[in-house]
Amino acid sequence: VPLVESGGGSVQTGGSLTLSCAASGNTSRTNCMGWFRQAPGKGREGVAAVDSDDATFYADSVKGRFTISKDGAKKIAYLQMDNLKPEDTAMYYCAAGYKTAIRALGVSDFWSYMDYRGKGVLVTVSS
Repeated sequence: VPLVESGGGSVQTGGSLTLSCAASGNTSRTNCMGWFRQAPGKGREGVAAVDSDDATFYADSVKGRFTISKDGAKKIAYLQMDNLKPEDTAMYYCAAGYKTAIRALGVSDFWSYMDYRGKGVLVTVSS
């Protein structure tokens, strides 16, 4: 299932961006979606996810600043990012899966258990 992200860009500290991820093709097994990121020189980390019951999960570093949502009918996930900080600079990737047990797996690693991943978009936050 191809996942296409959009909405990346460059902003100053305190700015906002909204990322979108659209699934296409046979999307019958993509009822969970989420975002993970990789900063320069660092490993990948989960950022936010929404499961098949529309429960949402966030990394501690983005709680209160990022909001994930999902249009289940259109198979689109959004990541609203507010009050961005330089440490949010990273490639952001979308992931999608079927009934992924995000609550049990945890936000940091859920993406590695999902079947589908996008190619990523770059988010740069300058101070």
